[in-house]
Amino acid sequence: MMERIVLILSWVSQGFRILRRKPAELLDVDLVLRDQVPVIKRFTGGGTVTVDHGTIFVTFICNRDAVPGLQLYPRPIMSWSSQLYSRVFQGFGDFRLRENDYVFGNRKFGGNAQSITKNRWIHHTSFLWDYEVRNMAYLKLPKRVPEYRLARDHLEFICRMKDYMPRSVFIDKTVEAISTEFSVNSEETDPFGTNSKFVPSTKLLTRQELEEVALASQPESPLSQSLSL
Repeated sequence: MMERIVLILSWVSQGFRILRRKPAELLDVDLVLRDQVPVIKRFTGGGTVTVDHGTIFVTFICNRDAVPGLQLYPRPIMSWSSQLYSRVFQGFGDFRLRENDYVFGNRKFGGNAQSITKNRWIHHTSFLWDYEVRNMAYLKLPKRVPEYRLARDHLEFICRMKDYMPRSVFIDKTVEAISTEFSVNSEETDPFGTNSKFVPSTKLLTRQELEEVALASQPESPLSQSLSL
């Protein structure tokens, strides 16, 4: 059993309607079941990512007026975040925002997801500090891909941050850049602490749910097709 990798899918909640991406379109479900890889569905948008010891997360959870003049729509928030990270990566590669991705040149190393409500917004990034090549096999090529991807497979499309800058430098420069926008204080919190008022928005898919997905995605046999005629 592989214990240090998690696959994260996404959904976007709009009122009481939830737009779900189908796991069968994004994952090699049979391989996921074979290796007993946990699959989590998150409430924000964005694509499917593998998460392990080589992933770095940075999340902004802000009140609507936290950044003066910022329009609370996906593109303005993306533009604001890319300007902040341009200071972080200055001198460490050809950093830019390509569509919804952070890239060095034309290779992706950061995927973004957002949730925007009336009074607050979230922008979070999964940074590929490092990755295991074998873990990319769990991901299928999505039907909708950025134009700049140019039909490249996962390994030709992504890159490792560690090839461009030290991890400690990234963390220090990120804190420094954030300090120009906000008042920053360091705190240690228990992410697994219980709060009776907190209702998780993410969901760990059960093995039964994944097995049902795998079964439903199997092509019908010629016999079953003829019987249905």
